[in-house]
Amino acid sequence: MKPLTASELTELVSGLNRLARNLWWSWDQEAQEVFHDLSPRGWQNLYHNAVAILREVSPYELRVRLQDPGFADRVRSVLSRFDAYIKAPKTWGTENAPNLVTNPVAYFSAEFAFHETLPIAAGGLGALAGDHAKSASDLGIGFVGVSLFYREGYFQQAISQENWQTEYYTQLNPTNLPLEPVLDARGDQLVGSVRIAASTVRFHAWRVNIGRVPVYLLDTNRPENEPMFRDLTLRVYGGDSTTRVMQEIVLGVGGVRLLRMLGLQPSTFHMNEGHAAFLTLELIREKLAAGSPFDQAASLTKAECLFTTHTPVEAGHDRFTSDLLGYAGQGFLSDLRISHEELMNLGRVRAGEASETFCMTVLALRYSRAANGVSELHGAVSREMWMELYGAKTPEEVPIGHITNGIHLVGWMKGTVRRVWKRKFHQLYPAKSEIDWFADANNPEFWAKLADPSVTSDEEVWALRYRLRRELVEFTRRRLLLQGGTFSHGDFITFDAFLNPDALTIGFARRFATYKRAPLIFDQFEAVVKLVKDSGHPIQFVFAGKAHPRDDSGKRFIQKVIHLSKYSELKGHLVFIENYDIHVARQMVSGCDVWLNNPRRPLEASGTSGMKTTAHGCLNMSIMDGWWREGYNGNNGFSIGPDSHPADVDEQDRVDSENLYNVLTQEVIPSFYNRDADGVPRQWIGKIREAWRTLAAEYSTWRMVQEYSNKYYSRR
Repeated sequence: MKPLTASELTELVSGLNRLARNLWWSWDQEAQEVFHDLSPRGWQNLYHNAVAILREVSPYELRVRLQDPGFADRVRSVLSRFDAYIKAPKTWGTENAPNLVTNPVAYFSAEFAFHETLPIAAGGLGALAGDHAKSASDLGIGFVGVSLFYREGYFQQAISQENWQTEYYTQLNPTNLPLEPVLDARGDQLVGSVRIAASTVRFHAWRVNIGRVPVYLLDTNRPENEPMFRDLTLRVYGGDSTTRVMQEIVLGVGGVRLLRMLGLQPSTFHMNEGHAAFLTLELIREKLAAGSPFDQAASLTKAECLFTTHTPVEAGHDRFTSDLLGYAGQGFLSDLRISHEELMNLGRVRAGEASETFCMTVLALRYSRAANGVSELHGAVSREMWMELYGAKTPEEVPIGHITNGIHLVGWMKGTVRRVWKRKFHQLYPAKSEIDWFADANNPEFWAKLADPSVTSDEEVWALRYRLRRELVEFTRRRLLLQGGTFSHGDFITFDAFLNPDALTIGFARRFATYKRAPLIFDQFEAVVKLVKDSGHPIQFVFAGKAHPRDDSGKRFIQKVIHLSKYSELKGHLVFIENYDIHVARQMVSGCDVWLNNPRRPLEASGTSGMKTTAHGCLNMSIMDGWWREGYNGNNGFSIGPDSHPADVDEQDRVDSENLYNVLTQEVIPSFYNRDADGVPRQWIGKIREAWRTLAAEYSTWRMVQEYSNKYYSRR
């Protein structure tokens, strides 16, 4: 075979660099394998970062490697599929939401979780935002995201000698990340400004390419800004209330101004939580400047805006005092031509109530044409929570609907599983193309076929589950060795015997907010010890998660779990993986047999971590809260208690603890260990099949984004 010409090499190198700066590769298996094979150790140690890999591999080495015909063919195949995806003339969006092509949805979120490469999110809100953008791209909907570039991201977690969470931060270097600077027509950095307090704060922006979707990250780290303003975009939810309100001015006001500088005229401004609600005031300001009176400007703004609330927890709604808003929001007063008291009333339920603070959720609800919760129950809770704002006598009169959250299904599949299902896809649909895979992976028909025993035998399912559990056990052993504290680094015999690849493995990984009650299962401590030590039917637990830096109660939960893992009879059967991120999450949702979710109902608005387990054959065991009360049908997982809860919190904790232990011992363990003569748990696998049929496609962001488009984006 003839070697590649210089021009062919240049084309492939250019294509790889273009691909590395588009996170489409994060949900394409073959693309990831190309970057992995360039530097396997670099891929492992550099957070699976394609941009960093191309900086690790010299230009000379890359051109030499591309002279391998097999490798060059793989690169060509990936680039061809990437180009076909980006340039596809016909998509769901062009067919069903053509108005969004020229006037896109502008989606504002204080955090986006795309990939472990770019740690600018704190939890589920960011994961949902990132998955929303990915599915908007897959569907070809006109969509643009707006957030902040936190140059130190969210904190890195370490555990002290006292088993207490400590936080440290590392600088993110944009040149090593899948980011592009946003430039003006002359090729200079595009710079905008907002007024905060008595100062003009300037910002530039970075563009993250999420397939077809651009997401813009505003950055105030500019030399002309005062140090306090340079650091506004330092950390996710960093600092005190003063930092928070200023961050939200940059996000809401600055975000709208950036879109205008880019020449974009969005048809809908979608606020993902209240952090971005100041965008409504900027939209009103624009209309006032064009000559509209305030009431008309407010009415026109309301017609443009959509608001999604994510929290039924009162503390989750940002509130600012009169003095703080008066200080930070001085620009609003002059731009909107209203008094300070009138400004405060825009964010109050009760106008004129001097003791009431300014609530960002109230501002967002007041100036949105539609609002929604993120599950059926959360919608009901939200309607009751905001009755007074709407002057309603019953919750049913409150105009807050719901769209249940989902996940980007292909993006959350671990590579092991993605390969298996893609192979099945080609067997089931031999005439279909690679591009069709993304759509069919979100099609209920595909999952119904996979669930058919004639397509995927019980033995295949069980073999896959064993492989995934083994991968989680070995991943956990490596992480524990790196963490230190549990073993000495030379104790490899103990290390390699840690955890049991044959044991029923229960996972819990999420933010350690106290209402999520991470240690609830250990309230039945002595009984749980007997379960883990049952040699015939053993169980084990893998935990991970971060508490907010100022949440000492959450940190005490982490401390309790780690203490039990090191110093109690649960040692060897309970582990805590430090520094939870997307990579850890992907290992856990794939390798665990059961995903534990026991929030204090009804405080889990939706929850999406359990949705990520389904494609991997992991079953949910959850309180009937959030999405699970809609998804559970009696045979596709396990319910902890009924679809109700005691009014008294202490009683709820006691009852839920008992119900959790009962379902574990009476349903989960017997079903998992009920094996036939061939050693296969047919009943358990039947539940996995039912979960595939009923949950996988239904709780995807493909379904969710289509629902947003049909219900809110394309209707005015």
